[in-house]
Parts: sequence; structure tokens; C-alpha cells
Amino acid sequence: MKDKRILYVSSEVIPYLPETELSSTAFNVAKQAHSKGVQTRIFMPRFGVINERRHQLHEVIRLSGMNLIINDMDMPLIIKVASIPKERMQVYFIDNDEYFKRKAVYSDEDDQLFNDNDERMIFFAKGVIETVKKLNWAPDIIHVHGWMASLLPLYLREFYKEEPLFTESKIVTSLYNNGFKGELNNELAKKVCFDKINKDKTTVFETPNHINILKSAIENSDAIVKGSETLPSEIEDFIGNNDTKVLEFQSEENLTEAYLEFYKENVLELSE
Repeated sequence: MKDKRILYVSSEVIPYLPETELSSTAFNVAKQAHSKGVQTRIFMPRFGVINERRHQLHEVIRLSGMNLIINDMDMPLIIKVASIPKERMQVYFIDNDEYFKRKAVYSDEDDQLFNDNDERMIFFAKGVIETVKKLNWAPDIIHVHGWMASLLPLYLREFYKEEPLFTESKIVTSLYNNGFKGELNNELAKKVCFDKINKDKTTVFETPNHINILKSAIENSDAIVKGSETLPSEIEDFIGNNDTKVLEFQSEENLTEAYLEFYKENVLELSE
């Protein structure tokens, strides 16, 4: 695995957001891969609760400045970067004042999901891909963590399918039992279709709940990792009905070797 390139894309990463199963796993897997000589890049949203001064985020002017089209609207893309102390690892933050400035992550003070979480997902997916294109950094593996990042597999498979930088990239999605209650904006399918993504690929979003968003990610990934010990039974059944390679849940002490071995034996082999 030495010198392979892995792009980690996560909704949450410690130390920038509170420690959860998702934020700590995404960080630890990237850190351990990095320590083994793997070239890593981490991307996450720049949520407004992240303290920019404490974590020393700074804007990367040469990467910022483009606009992303989200449902026929021009939305400026801002890229910020920080280094994880002691790890010599860079984290890239996808930012936009409209979507990420608010001092909350997914919900308001009444625990109601933000009505534009669907557009925030689309913006995040496109923002990551466009930034990696600007970096001209072709990843061998793209490992997705968390539902806010889970449109990335679909966009790579459909919207960016002609992009040569990702021709050889394999997509791995980690699934967590950290779902949200209720549904996202019911126009998610329509907004994804605006990007000329085949309607057959968006029917799952007609009921835009956590389960269906994960189903889309599973369908468009080369391999799946069970990031939580238990997952919703509907997701377990859906995984069982797919031919996708699966890594079962791993305890923290087995994390490093299990993930790296899975990449080597079950993901990279798909391109051979």
C-alpha cells in the first residue's frame, strides 16, 4: 500500500468536530494509512461550529474562486486547509457562506434538519471533486464516510464519469448507524436530475431519508465497510442483495491492519 493515494471524504473528522464513531474512525483510518506510507488527503465540510482560529484554518486562494452550479444557482466555492497537529496531514475544508457559515452542523436549535441539507450534500460532493481536479491528484481509492458525503459515489459514477483523473479510482463507502430522523428536502431527486444524472439513478431519492441515501452510496461503490457494529436491517438486507465487497465491523484495535488489508486484497485488485 506504500505510495498508494487514498482520498478520505468525511462528514465529520476529529479534532474539528466532537468525537463520534464516525469522526474518530474517519480520522484514525486516515492517520494509520498515512503512517504506513500511504499518500492521504482528507476533505470535510467547513461547518460554522469549527473554530478557525484554534485549528488554524486558512483559505487556499489558488483553489478557491470557482462557482459551482447547484440547482441552476451559482454558489462560490471556498477552500480552506489546516494541518492536524503532530500528524503532518492536511485537511481540506469545503466552504460556502450560504451553506456552511451557520453555527450548527445538520439541524437547528429545535433539532429540525436544515431544509437545504440536500443542496449542501450536492455542493460538498461537487466541491471535493472539483478541488481534487485542481490539485491534479488522482486517487487510487476514494473512501467516503457519513451521509453528508454520500452523494459522492453517485456523482463520480455519473456526473464525472468522463473525468480522466478518476478513471482508475475505486470507491469505498463506510456505513454508520448515525442516521437522521425524517426526510431531507423532497426536491433532492429533482436537483440531482438537474445535473443530467439519469433519472433511474435518482428514484431512490423520491423518499429522501437516511436509508435511501445510503442505498444510493452502496449501489455506486466498489466496496462497503460496516463502520458501526449494528446497521438498520433494511441496509443489511440491501448489502446482502448486492455483489459489492464488504468489510465487516472492526474493533478499534484491529482497525489499521483490517482496513489496509481490505484495500489491498478487495479494492485495488478490482483494477487488475
